[in-house]
Amino acid sequence: DAMMLLTKENRRSLPPIYANEAKGLDALAVVKFFNPTGGWTWYATEFDGDDTFFGLVDGFEKELGYFSLAELASVRGRFGLGIERDLYFEPTTLRELMA
Repeated sequence: DAMMLLTKENRRSLPPIYANEAKGLDALAVVKFFNPTGGWTWYATEFDGDDTFFGLVDGFEKELGYFSLAELASVRGRFGLGIERDLYFEPTTLRELMA
C-alpha cells in the first residue's frame, strides 16, 4: 500500500471505543479515509487499538457504525487503487459531517 492507512500518531489521537459515547454527535472525527475512485468516505472517532473503528460512514447514506482497518486496507477500486487517508483532514464533529 502506497500510503500507510494509520500512523502511530493517528493511533494516539483516536480515543478508545465508547470513550466518546457521552459526547454523541459532538464527538470529533479525527481521521478520514476515502475511496479515490468511488464515493465512500469513513470518518473515525474511536479505535480499539487493533482493527475496529467507530465513526461515520458516508456511502449509500450517512450512518454511524463500526468499520474495520483490515477491510479498508483490503479494498481495491478502479485501477487497483486502495483506500487512502486524507492527509489534510482537520478534526470535525460528527454533527458537522452529517449536516
